[in-house]
Amino acid sequence: MLDLQDLYQEVIVDHNKHPRNFHRMEDANRTAEGFNPLCGDRLNVYMKVVDGVIQDVSFEASGCAISVASASMMTQQVKGKTEQEADTLFRSFQDMVTADADTPVDAGQVGKLAALAGVRRFPMRIKCATLCWHTLKAAQAQKPQAATTE
Repeated sequence: MLDLQDLYQEVIVDHNKHPRNFHRMEDANRTAEGFNPLCGDRLNVYMKVVDGVIQDVSFEASGCAISVASASMMTQQVKGKTEQEADTLFRSFQDMVTADADTPVDAGQVGKLAALAGVRRFPMRIKCATLCWHTLKAAQAQKPQAATTE
């Protein structure tokens, strides 16, 4: 029988091998580029926001499995949410991955993103998991410079 960590590992591998919403959105009205200089992850986030609601979101990326899986999972979680709800989810996700390794995960706050809680055991990987979120925030703010994890 699979334990929870094995299940989470399978979710991450699946999202890396078969990323969801992995394409350039032609009708995006918000975009941003993200870069993690420590491991070389690069990604672009595309959003279609109407009246403060994220109608659609997609990404293109070249990077490690954690970076791609996190972006894939993020797009699924924020699609259909208000920008304010996405901000709240970002804060909850950030709190989860930066918490002490023994801190229980509140899946009620982060949903399926709980699969990425294990990165907190590897501090260098936290930036891989959060790059897409920083890039999403840059797209929301319509910042012209690339979002980074530094």
